[in-house]
Amino acid sequence: MAYVINDSCVSCGACVGECPVGAIGEGDGKFEIDAASCIDCGACAGSCPTGAIEQG
Repeated sequence: MAYVINDSCVSCGACVGECPVGAIGEGDGKFEIDAASCIDCGACAGSCPTGAIEQG
């Protein structure tokens, strides 16, 4: 199951560089993860300072 970014996201971008497949991009008011591209590695979740990334 792909990771998702919840409303705690502050759009800092810390997660973007951590994604090895480039599945994270700017969305409407927060960053979003493309579920079709996500490989469930969890690298993004470990880099998020607000804990906004979780398995969906």
